[in-house]
Amino acid sequence: MAAVSRAFSPGAPIEAEKKKRILAAAEEIGYISPARRTANAIAAGTITLVSGDLLNPFYPSVVDALARRLQDSGRQLIVYALPAHADVDLATEQILSSRPSAIIVTSAQLTSRMARACRQHHIKVVLLNRVQRDIRINAVACDNYQGGRDAGRVLLERGHRGIGLIGGVANTSTHVERVRGFRDVLAEAGTSIQAQASGDFDYQRGYQAAESLISTANRPEAIFCCNDIMALALMDAARKRGIRVPDDLAVVGFDDISMASWDAYRLTTIRQPVERMVQEALTLIDDPAIKPGDDGITRMLAGTLVRRDSA
Repeated sequence: MAAVSRAFSPGAPIEAEKKKRILAAAEEIGYISPARRTANAIAAGTITLVSGDLLNPFYPSVVDALARRLQDSGRQLIVYALPAHADVDLATEQILSSRPSAIIVTSAQLTSRMARACRQHHIKVVLLNRVQRDIRINAVACDNYQGGRDAGRVLLERGHRGIGLIGGVANTSTHVERVRGFRDVLAEAGTSIQAQASGDFDYQRGYQAAESLISTANRPEAIFCCNDIMALALMDAARKRGIRVPDDLAVVGFDDISMASWDAYRLTTIRQPVERMVQEALTLIDDPAIKPGDDGITRMLAGTLVRRDSA
């Protein structure tokens, strides 16, 4: 028994050949060491969140909501932070080695390789706040198309016609659907986007995009930003140039991060239902009728227009 114990203890003194024979015999009879049983028990109550943009204040709010719900149910949360807009392959081995019961992915690209690996390990995966059409995977998202329409309608109701756009990351569903909804509602009103720039859902890039739009002689009289952090960058850039919001420039964002309600901004925006999105993601994970290979379930939740002073 001493040799068996050493075989399952990392770094314990034992001949390599003997350890190999013991581990092979253990696998054949289905033996699991106490340490492995403990690790498996811990993993069974663990959800891994993979995020590629924790500097965006929207995603810490998701972490907070998820952590609270998991704590209430006695489960644990592991967070993997990736570089902004990276794909999950950067951390595939590390993520899978912890054997989580499920993985939630926000603001990072899920590749077919990662999706296939999760199926092989019988791990459920849910995309949160985005949908990937190239991979059949379970997803929970705000109705970004309708949110884009609502943003456009606010500006049209105020009589604006010279309307601009600051977009996000071009290959993401959040950008594509918000812009599509915005563009469609403008077209129905007989107008179109006057000028646009890309801010990559980032404050600094959003500031640069804002400068490019408001520094021209025929700058737009209203601008929709595809997330709040870019909208705040636009308002800061406008303030620096002496452009008054909303008197000279109306601004609408998307997300309703906490800073959107600050007195310095009072941003009109589309609020994402974060608590409901997290709950729906956990429902997909906890439903025993949904298996790891049963991909393609998408839950779309309505956002809420929050009217403040910026529009």
